[in-house]
Amino acid sequence: MEKYAVIVAGGSGSRMGTPVPKQFLLLQQRSLLWYSLNTFLHAFDDIHIILVLPEENMAEGEKLVTELNAGKKITITKGGSTRFHSVQNGLRFVTEPSIVFVHDGVRCLVTKGLIRRCYAQALEKGSAIPAVAATDSIRIVDGDTSVVANRNDVRIIQTPQTFQSAILLPAFKTTHQESFTDEATVVEASQQKIFLIEGEYENIKITRPADLLIAEKILAERSSLQ
Repeated sequence: MEKYAVIVAGGSGSRMGTPVPKQFLLLQQRSLLWYSLNTFLHAFDDIHIILVLPEENMAEGEKLVTELNAGKKITITKGGSTRFHSVQNGLRFVTEPSIVFVHDGVRCLVTKGLIRRCYAQALEKGSAIPAVAATDSIRIVDGDTSVVANRNDVRIIQTPQTFQSAILLPAFKTTHQESFTDEATVVEASQQKIFLIEGEYENIKITRPADLLIAEKILAERSSLQ
């Protein structure tokens, strides 16, 4: 089946405290986004990537595509006002029955293994949503009170959220709702069941300066094992 990856990279540098959008911050002399794109390109030879960027960053995206020598495999399009609208814009380029990955561009430590496992499960079950067990204590807040939750029942959701196009595309033919926090919530709203798959604790989303330090360490450890 055909393979598409919608890589959403519309973040800013606000929580990082930098004027540079976080997807273009450097990690070992490469941008965070470079790592995400490169891993998907090497996960499957026949994958097509749809890179969703803010309009003001389209030129940087073009330079990145040139750097990766992936002109025919990557299509760049403009993002929307929310993640939902950005993904919706990217899905316009999915024109044939396929498995579709939707990935946060700043989850730069995603592995080829996770991508391939998501593909295999989505082929079988229709979807694959990477998730890891919570390791901290969890409390549910209700006003000025809170109650403890059983962390064994809690899963932390990651990307790439992966679906058969026959499930994902119809789900996104709707209007945005505040309850849409990711692709899985959109698909569930269309009355489709979603299926989790074991994620990877190293598949972190780079949001704050400390995350960059963690990512540097992980990359160094991976390099030492090669």
